[in-house]
Amino acid sequence: MRYHRRSPLRASVLYLAGLLCPFLPAVAGAAEITGAGSSFAGPVYQAWGDGAKAAGVFLNYQSIGSSAGQNLVAARTVDFGASDAPMKPERLAASHLFQFPTVTGGIVPVVNLPGIGNNTLRLSGPVLAALFDGRISSWRDPRVAALNPGLELPDLPVASVHRADGSGTTFVFTSYLSRVSPEFRDAVGAASSVAWSAGAGARGNDGIGATIRTTVGSIGYVEYSYALNNAIPMVLLQNHDGAFVAAGSASFSAAAARADWAHASHFAADLLDSSGQDVWPVVSATFVLVPDNPADTERAAAVRKFFEYAFANGDKAAVRLSYIPLPEGLRRDILAAWPGGR
Repeated sequence: MRYHRRSPLRASVLYLAGLLCPFLPAVAGAAEITGAGSSFAGPVYQAWGDGAKAAGVFLNYQSIGSSAGQNLVAARTVDFGASDAPMKPERLAASHLFQFPTVTGGIVPVVNLPGIGNNTLRLSGPVLAALFDGRISSWRDPRVAALNPGLELPDLPVASVHRADGSGTTFVFTSYLSRVSPEFRDAVGAASSVAWSAGAGARGNDGIGATIRTTVGSIGYVEYSYALNNAIPMVLLQNHDGAFVAAGSASFSAAAARADWAHASHFAADLLDSSGQDVWPVVSATFVLVPDNPADTERAAAVRKFFEYAFANGDKAAVRLSYIPLPEGLRRDILAAWPGGR
C-alpha cells in the first residue's frame, strides 16, 4: 500500500475550512443592500451598516447628495434612497415610494474670520440671509456689528460659500432662510438646488469645508457633526424666541421634542424655526425612501431588517455622531406603516 504525503499548505487549508464550516451558512444567507443620497445622514448610515453586519445585512451606502438619492431610488437603481428634503406627496405616489425619517440633526453656519473662534460671532436669521444673498457684502456692515457689540469684526468682504450639487442640506438651509427673510425668499427661494445671487459653489460638505478653511472672510453651511469633527468655527444663531443659542445635541433635541409627528404628512414633520428659548432654529429630520412595490422582495425584506436593527440598536451610534434619535413611538408607527408589513 502506498501512502501520499499531504503538503503542509493543503493541510492548513483543510484545517481552516473545518474551523469556518459552522459560519458558512450565516455568510451564505447574508443579504447585501445598497443605499445612496444624503451626505448629512451618511455618517450614521455607515455606523448602522457596521453594526448590522452582525444581523446578516451588509450595506453599501454612497453619500452623493439628496437629489441623487431621490432619483436613484425612483429609478430602482438602489434599494433605498436618502434625502434631507422630504419628497413631495405627488412624486411619492407616482414613484411608488414609502418615506420615513430616521434621525434628526442640525445645519450650522460656519466661518473663517481672523480672531473669531467657535460660538463667538452672533447672527440673526435675517442677517444670515443677507450674508448669503449678497445684501451684506462686508463683515463690518452695521447690521452685523449691531448683533456683536464689543467684537472686533474684520475689515473683509463677505465670501459666502454654498453647495454646488443638489443637496438636502441646501433645501433645509434655504427653507429656513426663506422663512425668516422675505427678501431671500424672493431672490433665491428654497430648494435642493437654487440660483444663488451671490457667493461661490462647492460640492458636498467636504467641498464647503475645504473652501471655508482656505478662504479668509468666508461663511458657509454644513451639517453639525462635520463642523464639529473638522473644528470649523460655528456661529451663535438667534432663534424664534430671540435667544442666541449654540448648535448641539441639546438645542437639536429641544427642536425635535416640539415636532408634531402625529399630524405630519408622510412623516415629514416641520422642525424649522421652532419656538423655545433653548431651540436651535435650523433642525430637520432626514428621510429614507423605499419602494412600496419592490420587484425583489428578498432585498426589500433585508432593507426593512436593516432599519429594524438600526431603530432597535442604533441610538448610541447616532448620539455619538451628534444626531437625535427618533421617539420610540414614532419608530413603531414607521414599522407599522411599512409597505407589506413584515
